[in-house]
Amino acid sequence: MTVYVALLRAVNVGGRNAVAMADLRALLGELGFADARSLLQSGNLVFRGPARSGGGVERLLETAAARRLGLETDFLVRTAADWAALIRRNPLPGAAARDPGHFLVMPLKDTPRAAAVRALQRAITGRETVRAVGAQLYLVYPDGIGRSRLTTAVIERHLGTHGTGRNWNTVRKLDALARA
Repeated sequence: MTVYVALLRAVNVGGRNAVAMADLRALLGELGFADARSLLQSGNLVFRGPARSGGGVERLLETAAARRLGLETDFLVRTAADWAALIRRNPLPGAAARDPGHFLVMPLKDTPRAAAVRALQRAITGRETVRAVGAQLYLVYPDGIGRSRLTTAVIERHLGTHGTGRNWNTVRKLDALARA
């Protein structure tokens, strides 16, 4: 059995896309996945299931969540091994150690082109830092995420793909949950 980490994009934020974590765990069970666990209320799941491509699991979960829960959102899925690798490949470990609450990892649906990442970096008007490694972005928000003009919409517009971010504390907690 493969262990998966799934992040839901934009759920339970500002009353939008409200979904109970218990309903998501039940949905995973109905789909044949096992040991479904959630972290926080923002759409973080860890579960076990047969080996499949991450994209195949994403499509299955997106379709089932829309049909059964009326929830239309992106799921970003990585295996536990992929999750551990995104932690190891962090290109900004000092920033993560100094201020894990303002350091984000954003798994993306697709690997962005290098030119698109450079365009995004040039578009930054504040003190934020962005690095891409494969289908993940690593972002530093030294002045806070809420005040930044480097929003998810700006990122997705420049990169031409969807993603969802989690701070380094949550990334590490999901790793621990996936290893448990």
